[in-house]
Amino acid sequence: MSEQPFAFLHRNDRPDKPREKGITEIRGPYYDPMGPRELKDILETLGDYIDIYKWSGGSFALYPEEKVKEMIDICHEHDVRVNTGGYIENVLVRDNDKVEAYVDECKRLGFDIVEVSSGFLAMDVDEKVAITEMIAEKGIEPKPEINVQFGAGGASDPDDLEDEVQMDPRLAIEEGRKHLDAGAKHLMVEAEGITEEVKDWRTDVVYEIVNALGLESCVFEAPGPEMFEWYIKNFGPQVNLFVDNSQIVELECMRSGLWGKSKSWGRVTSFTRD
Repeated sequence: MSEQPFAFLHRNDRPDKPREKGITEIRGPYYDPMGPRELKDILETLGDYIDIYKWSGGSFALYPEEKVKEMIDICHEHDVRVNTGGYIENVLVRDNDKVEAYVDECKRLGFDIVEVSSGFLAMDVDEKVAITEMIAEKGIEPKPEINVQFGAGGASDPDDLEDEVQMDPRLAIEEGRKHLDAGAKHLMVEAEGITEEVKDWRTDVVYEIVNALGLESCVFEAPGPEMFEWYIKNFGPQVNLFVDNSQIVELECMRSGLWGKSKSWGRVTSFTRD
């Protein structure tokens, strides 16, 4: 990591990149109309703490191609991998015969990860796993999403999601196993139905997923400080998290033990055996 001020004061140990745990993935363009200058500023100051940069909602299709490539190059200059986000859902519905062409285009542009989202799709699990296999065969990292809520991924109203009824977590776990066997390294665990857009958090689902699939295999969406605080408090500072780019400083202060909320103040720590 870069030389930092106040190095004589305690902070929790954070492994250097490329990290196998404690991964932080941040959202790029969507809520924030981010361009190359903003991205460069973020990574020049906080790039040591960011592992993956995710385009959301197909936002890359709005940008000039040279800017998409420029932003991907900026990420790579700072050892940050680039994720497509879940746009493949839209391709499957609107251009079903162009899924492979979409993946090829992602590779041409320089994306490192193609996310395989499915929160809005009624689709056979084995067919989703076949997409994971196809992406891996093309030399790109597939990142499947697992969820327990149909309609997850669109900031739906809690009442609307409640009408859809939650799915059995065991189905998500079994799907996750198949994706990992097909070549996925990490699974994106969707927050909706667990900690987002629900009246009561389903933290029991998180424990079921972790116990079955392993903490290191999961990246948990945590779109709010109270959510990533809960993950850090219960699984430690090396849990893999996906947050908005505006939350990177608060998250890293919490991971490092520099700061925290009332429920985590002074409790987040690490131990490295010499």
